[in-house]
Amino acid sequence: MSTFWSIWVSVITLGTIFGCWWLLLATRKGQTSDAETERTTGHSFDGIEEYDNPLPKWWFYLFVATCVFSLGYLALYPGLGNYNGLLNWTSTNQWEAEVAAADEKYGEIYAQYGQTPVPELAKTDDALKIGQRLFANNCAVCHGSAARGQVGFPNLTDNDWLYGGTPDAILATLHNGRMGNMPAKGVMPNMTSEQVDQVVNYVLSFSGREKDAAAAEAGKAVFAQGCVACHGPEAKGNQAIGAPNLTDNVWLYGSTYKWIRETVVNGRQNQMPAQGGRLSEDQIQILAAYVYSLSN
Repeated sequence: MSTFWSIWVSVITLGTIFGCWWLLLATRKGQTSDAETERTTGHSFDGIEEYDNPLPKWWFYLFVATCVFSLGYLALYPGLGNYNGLLNWTSTNQWEAEVAAADEKYGEIYAQYGQTPVPELAKTDDALKIGQRLFANNCAVCHGSAARGQVGFPNLTDNDWLYGGTPDAILATLHNGRMGNMPAKGVMPNMTSEQVDQVVNYVLSFSGREKDAAAAEAGKAVFAQGCVACHGPEAKGNQAIGAPNLTDNVWLYGSTYKWIRETVVNGRQNQMPAQGGRLSEDQIQILAAYVYSLSN
């Protein structure tokens, strides 16, 4: 941060600590524990007076100890703007140290599976147990603990794959991530509202759910103009670019007229983050085997 904000943070932080200390000492002045000279605050209600008694000594010393601890903590650790602390501690350094320790501890375990082909590894119980934990830590937040996905995140337990379900395809996805993009109105940005209705009905007709048969028939021409480039002339998709099959009734964002219209009108954007920089080659191999096993 800039020098100004560094000073600002430091002044606010130290000012708060010393302010609490001053308040503690200032309110203690004039107070007495002598029962014969007890004073009141001048406030009373319903015949009950509020006494101005000092804090118990153990409580007072605990407050003082808290202030001293705070100053010691700020001297050792970062907390005052750009000051790094006497220990030069950072969360990044701690994370790197923990990762290095984990790699040293578990590296041999991962290595014994790292060179095994994915289909073979998918039949190894111990490897799958490791893969399940890797999945829970890195993938479950999007795909769910059971890998069944949710709206916008694909189900990994079926045989419907946007980019292919082969071992090589799964490894490529984990290593490099994926960036999905469904442009608004496909490659036909001037698509009218009526044409949107037609193409939505046409897509729904693949599973016999169109609302308007005449609109669905007209939507075939609209689909050919605005959607075939990605989804193909038979609407079976294209795994090379992640375009989904529209004829299998498996939907990433919902299959109702409203959901499909929303997709056509506004488009969709998805990102599967790359794991190549986060997980080792051996970990990715084990994780790929676990994902492969879910549908095989």
